[in-house]
Amino acid sequence: MAERVHLAANNADLGGGEQVLVRTAAALLALGRPVTVVAPDRPTDVLDAASAVGAEVVAIRADGRRDHLRRLRAWDRARRDGLLWCHGLVPSLATAGHRRRVVHLHQLPRSRAQWAALAVARRGSERVLTPSAYLAGKVRGAQVLANWTDDVAPVARPAARGRVGFMGRFATDKGLDLVATAVAGSPTTSLVVAGDDRWVPAEQLAPVDSALAVLGDRVRRLGRVDPRAFFDEVDLAVFPSRVAESFGLVVAEAMAAEVPFVVSDAGALPEVAGPGHPWVARSGDADDLARVVREALAATPEEVRDVTDRARARWQEHYSPQAGRLRVDRLLSDLGVT
Repeated sequence: MAERVHLAANNADLGGGEQVLVRTAAALLALGRPVTVVAPDRPTDVLDAASAVGAEVVAIRADGRRDHLRRLRAWDRARRDGLLWCHGLVPSLATAGHRRRVVHLHQLPRSRAQWAALAVARRGSERVLTPSAYLAGKVRGAQVLANWTDDVAPVARPAARGRVGFMGRFATDKGLDLVATAVAGSPTTSLVVAGDDRWVPAEQLAPVDSALAVLGDRVRRLGRVDPRAFFDEVDLAVFPSRVAESFGLVVAEAMAAEVPFVVSDAGALPEVAGPGHPWVARSGDADDLARVVREALAATPEEVRDVTDRARARWQEHYSPQAGRLRVDRLLSDLGVT
């Protein structure tokens, strides 16, 4: 009988790392592996998404982070039989020192305390995985397992109407204020924003609100929508993070959808976009972002098609579900999972 793989979630809601966990569960199931997803019991976002792809689920009581760590550790010691794939620092720390574990980081530790926690969390693990070469270069001994996305069918491109789009958290870290400033200087350009301000601290939200207010009715807010609904509404997607991104899922989704896009040079974003991508701006530089956005919007249909065709081919090779399944299969083979 095939060895069961347990995927432990960092959080109960569907953030980027949790989306990767659910896609990993789907890949394992497609490979014929029995899969159990272990996640906090409130909210049930991860548990529901895992059930929807066919995984078994285990809900761990979550009366605060410390209690969750204790209960997860006890569950793992007493109940787990098979590989434990820890998606994030929390489950990795909770099960530190336990046998047959993989530590999968979805972001770089942000403080001395988190770096210290990682040093403990990785003890006894068989692999430490990161989603990009950029992140692997920051974590000693880490191995790259690139993220992948669901397929986003290519969008039919109408005549360009100057609709610039941003999808993500409404935070200065993600650069939404920079996009708004870049658009403000072009009266014929509008801004479509998708996402929300959940968990965004006031000091990051206030500059974003101010920059959006300058645009007035040139801003259209979609709220939280799936990637296809966003890409259908934009002519150019812009992802201008100020912080060093560990990967860039929405960039890979734009590549799948054949939507032209601009990225900043923060962290792994240029790595995901690939060598030769023409529209890369300096992180945190509103003037340079405005310049690159103007260049992208001024590109001829033939130039745009060349860029998006290459991006779709790169997505198919590196970030498609098929590519993800192949990487997971190779990892299991390397780990000796029977």
